[in-house]
Amino acid sequence: MKELEGIKNIIFDLGGVILNIDYQLTVEAFKKLGIDDFEEIFSQYKQSTLSDDFETGRITELEFYEGIKTISGKDFTFEEYKNAWNALLLDLPKERINILKKLSKKYRLFLFSNTNETHYKEFVTKVESDFNTIFEKTYYSHQFGKRKPDSDSFLSILKENNLIIEETLFVDDSIQHIESANLLGIRTLLIQEKPITELFD
Repeated sequence: MKELEGIKNIIFDLGGVILNIDYQLTVEAFKKLGIDDFEEIFSQYKQSTLSDDFETGRITELEFYEGIKTISGKDFTFEEYKNAWNALLLDLPKERINILKKLSKKYRLFLFSNTNETHYKEFVTKVESDFNTIFEKTYYSHQFGKRKPDSDSFLSILKENNLIIEETLFVDDSIQHIESANLLGIRTLLIQEKPITELFD
């Protein structure tokens, strides 16, 4: 695989790369709660200030829940919010875990995910307890305080782990994140049709 030539470090995104997700399921779930314009609050390509604050840990899940109610003008329970918000989280295929474990024997692996308190709590119930140990270090944006595509987020990870830019590959499914990494000189791989099991096996 030519993308791996000279590479010593790989930074993986989570949703859409390792974990299967479907944003539309969350949009549809909130529509059932009466919010017809939920795409304006959260989507893969456009973040509201509310969602951005949630993903960087500046507000709690309770504050986010209250914020959605305020913006939408709708009233629903916290449990209904969690079920709708987490609807996008699907499965994590075992074969992807296996390929990551295989790669970890040859490369320094890192995880960098734009996520939030509610999704993270749900995500950890879906994976084996040793998932994070596959990676040398994991960066979940709500804990890290930084998110993609901010260049500072990539630079912080590189500096903290003494990673050489030219020896680092970033794998993501969002073009805006890929473009941001490219501007810094980080080598990238945009995941589109083929899963990582086919690309790295």
